[in-house]
Amino acid sequence: QVQLVESGGGLVQAGGSLRLSCAASGRTFSSYTMGWFRRTPGKEREFVAAIMRGGSLTHYADSVKGRFTISGDNAKNTVYLQMNNLKPEDTAVYSCAAQRRGSIYYPALYDYWGQGTELTVSS
Repeated sequence: QVQLVESGGGLVQAGGSLRLSCAASGRTFSSYTMGWFRRTPGKEREFVAAIMRGGSLTHYADSVKGRFTISGDNAKNTVYLQMNNLKPEDTAVYSCAAQRRGSIYYPALYDYWGQGTELTVSS
């Protein structure tokens, strides 16, 4: 069983930065693909970023490319999402997730989820 705990959400002004953390139990980071997703009320959960193969490969949604960076610390078994130049449309509940295999873009293919952390970006 894998447990994921997110932290780091909050309120930030547009143009600001914030870093989210996802602490995982077990040897998750090196064994799983780790993804960040976000959801706003009335919308489907949206893929944000993923990190694979212990950090050697990353993917980003077009909407965050160039602004967000996903990284991981194998020793701490923690995945981070550094978010820069934040926009009001980034406001959402952000969740991290872990999967053994499958497409990284589809939430249904992830096996474990954290409880989420809320980000609000004010204009």
